[in-house]
Amino acid sequence: MKQFISGLLCLFFLIGTGIIVYGIRDSKESESYTHDALVNSDHEQYAVIKIKDAVSINVPSINQHPELDRGCEVTSLAMLLQSAGVQVDKLTLAKEIKKNPTPRTIKNGKIYYGDPNEGFVGNIYTYHKPGYGVYNKPIYELGNKFLPGKLINLTGHSFEDLKIYLSDDRPIWVIINTEYKKLPSAYFQSWYTKNGKIHITYKEHSVLITGYDKKYIYFNDPLTGQKNKAPANSFMEAWVQMGSQAITYEK
Repeated sequence: MKQFISGLLCLFFLIGTGIIVYGIRDSKESESYTHDALVNSDHEQYAVIKIKDAVSINVPSINQHPELDRGCEVTSLAMLLQSAGVQVDKLTLAKEIKKNPTPRTIKNGKIYYGDPNEGFVGNIYTYHKPGYGVYNKPIYELGNKFLPGKLINLTGHSFEDLKIYLSDDRPIWVIINTEYKKLPSAYFQSWYTKNGKIHITYKEHSVLITGYDKKYIYFNDPLTGQKNKAPANSFMEAWVQMGSQAITYEK
C-alpha cells in the first residue's frame, strides 16, 4: 500500500510539472488502434517527456500534385514515414492503399457510397472521376507494412496527448479540412454504406503536423507542397470535428 501511495504522489508531481510519463508498446503486443499516454507494465520501456511550450520539427514537405488529386492522406503518410527513416514515395503508397470499390449511387434521394474507414473511396488520381478519400485505419494498416509494429494510432485522443509526441520530435499525420477551422453543418452530407450512415465533407484533408506554439499549429500541407500554419484553436476544433484522427510512430 505504501508503495502504491508513493507511486501516485510521484505521478501527480510529474503531471503538475508538465512532465508526462508514457509507455512504449512492446513489439509483441497485439495490434491496437489507441495508445495510452500512461502504461503500467513490467514489459514496457518508459520515457519521461516534458510538454514544450513550442515545437518545430524539420520535415521536408511533399506536394501531392500533379499525380494525386486526392492523394493528401498517402502523401502525408509518405512524409511521416520518411521522417521515421523509411524512404517510400507517395505513388507507391497510392498504389498500395486499400481501396473501397463501392460505386456511388443515388436511390430515393439517398447517396450510397463506400466507407473511408475501410479503404480509399473512389479515384485517388484525378478529380475527373468520382472519389473522396480515406481515414485513419487503412492508413495505419498501410504504414505498418513499411514500419512494422512501430506506428501508433492516436485517434480519439486529446490534442494535449498529441503534444507529448510532438515534444519528442515526432510529427503527426492527421485528418483535418481545407479551411483549417470548424465547418458549418451545411458543408456536410450523409452517405449510406454497408456499415451504416456516415457524415462526410468534401473539404476533408490530411496534413502532417510538425509543430505548435501558443498561437499556431504548424504543418506540411500536401495540397500546396509548402509548410503552413493555422490558428491553434481553430485547427484543433476542425481536427476534433473530423474525428480526432491522428497517427505517429515509436522511436
